Amino acid sequence: MTIHTNGVMAVDWEARVDFERLRTQRLDRIKAQLRQSEAGALLCFDMTNVRYITATHIGTWAQDKMSRFTLLPQDAEPILWDFGSAAKHHQLYAPWMGGAERSRADPTLLRGAIAPETGRADAVAGKIYAELVKHGLQNEPLAIDIVELPILFALQAKGVTIIDGQQLMQNARIIKTADEITLLAMAAAMVDAAYDELYRAMKPGFRENDCVALVSKVLYELGSEHVEGVNAISGERCSPHPHVFSDRMLRPGDPAYFDILHSYMGYRTCYYRTFVVGSASQAQVDAYKRCRDYLDHAISLIKPGVTTADVVSIWPKAEEFGFPDEEAAFALQYGHGIGLAIWEKPVFSRMVSFAHPEVIKEGMVFALETFWPAADGWSAARIEEELVVTADGCEVISRFPAEELMVAGHRYYTATGPLSTVRDTQSNYNNPRIFPDGHQDAKRSDYASTGNVTG
Repeated sequence: MTIHTNGVMAVDWEARVDFERLRTQRLDRIKAQLRQSEAGALLCFDMTNVRYITATHIGTWAQDKMSRFTLLPQDAEPILWDFGSAAKHHQLYAPWMGGAERSRADPTLLRGAIAPETGRADAVAGKIYAELVKHGLQNEPLAIDIVELPILFALQAKGVTIIDGQQLMQNARIIKTADEITLLAMAAAMVDAAYDELYRAMKPGFRENDCVALVSKVLYELGSEHVEGVNAISGERCSPHPHVFSDRMLRPGDPAYFDILHSYMGYRTCYYRTFVVGSASQAQVDAYKRCRDYLDHAISLIKPGVTTADVVSIWPKAEEFGFPDEEAAFALQYGHGIGLAIWEKPVFSRMVSFAHPEVIKEGMVFALETFWPAADGWSAARIEEELVVTADGCEVISRFPAEELMVAGHRYYTATGPLSTVRDTQSNYNNPRIFPDGHQDAKRSDYASTGNVTG
């Protein structure tokens, strides 16, 4: 085990996450990408990219608002236009941003909430253009990650050539620094704890939304910055995967799978586990084993130099598990980078990886996830592991047990001993009995021909 996790506090007696090093190395990486590109400057509205470049943050409520932006000119330091009073806060408490000269207040259009006739689009574009002129870059391509269209049109009206900046950011973020890897491992450790609490709490009558509430409580108490989502899927909702939780109650014999997505210091998790409540049918056991086998085979291949195409080649085709094509089965047999966002490079998918393989490199951090529907037509298994690529292989940082299907809820006892945890809840007629000495008899249906249903 080479990847360590720390306490969440800062201390003077132990080297932990070095945030100054984290800030410096991230900025150095994107500056290097920009120097190698055709762009004169990079303009980012995506909050994860703004955080990567500036090491500033104003709360996850702003994640989808595009309410703040940063410009990184070639061979210069980033300029941040912030959300109102946040600019003053960063002048005071984020000295690496250079004070008022580079930390400025300037709201955007709030995704169209501010009417076009206010002239905000022209105002924002004008300030960006002025900086390009100041640095002699107004005639060079401007790389942008995401943008509101009125601002894009206003920049184009000034003669600015726009190119894709999201790829610059993705390429900078694909290899993680040592501090990023530590933060990702700590985020995963919090999910380990959340799954332990969830495993203990699940029982008939507990609802999917109760599961979400419990997981969220555990994560926030441990220091999570943002619970981005908890997929809680149970019973007949398991196949096909709906990707959203409901208020369905858990029932005896239900499969239930979960994906926990949260962030610690901005660094995300994407971490599936599957359980059954009380007992599992043989179909559920078989589906889990196959799901696990596909995942373990993929993990065994991971090392520097292998490609995403090599990995997805061992996963089943969409048609093999009930889908007409890879687009319809997208993200079920899947892999993706994780960092400040839950979906980063590299991507593992039969939809794209054969035609456009990506080479796996040391320092990448990604999640691999598999899915398999059970033969009963409604159950399914879903498992995911988070990996750090090392010099000669990989290290798994998602540690809650998942090598075999786990049974949550109470153990039930009959007059003759414990109720089997592998049983068919759809027909007790087909279930064997377990006796105190551990042996089990034949299924009750086996006695049907003799009429001796008591054995």
